[in-house]
Amino acid sequence: MSESLKARMKRVRLLSLDTDGVLTDGGIYFTDGGEELRKFNVKDGLGIQRVQRAGMKVVIMTSSIAPAIGHRARALGVDHVFLEVHDKLEKLTTLCDQLKIDLGEVAHVGDDLTDLAVFEAVGCPMTPNDGVAEAKKRAIYVTNAKGGEGAVREICDLLVQAKTET
Repeated sequence: MSESLKARMKRVRLLSLDTDGVLTDGGIYFTDGGEELRKFNVKDGLGIQRVQRAGMKVVIMTSSIAPAIGHRARALGVDHVFLEVHDKLEKLTTLCDQLKIDLGEVAHVGDDLTDLAVFEAVGCPMTPNDGVAEAKKRAIYVTNAKGGEGAVREICDLLVQAKTET
């Protein structure tokens, strides 16, 4: 990890995560009854728990309304979960005001056009390896892993490493 990236990550107090394409592979499955299903990665989940134990807060924001996202967040002990978000920057700014966290102390992991405004505002914009080109261009870190396949874990491990190294 470069010293510049390490310095930015060391400042992070809040990890903000998109869902589809970040915590999942972006695929949405439908049952015959019309119920949406998503697959989450267990390794990402452990990474999120490690970040929380290291003292960072976590927020999950998504435009989706799928209840599975809330269930997964609760299972991981994530306190801040926002479904059906149409303006991620506005929602994140409001949360940061409530938590007294500066946007420069936020790492946001997103993969698509709806994340770009947040990328411009936060201290650590990051994207999975399979994020869209515009996200990759604006991110300070692009993971080796794809969304839903360990990208969040990779970022969590780097955040914990940056926080614990002297």
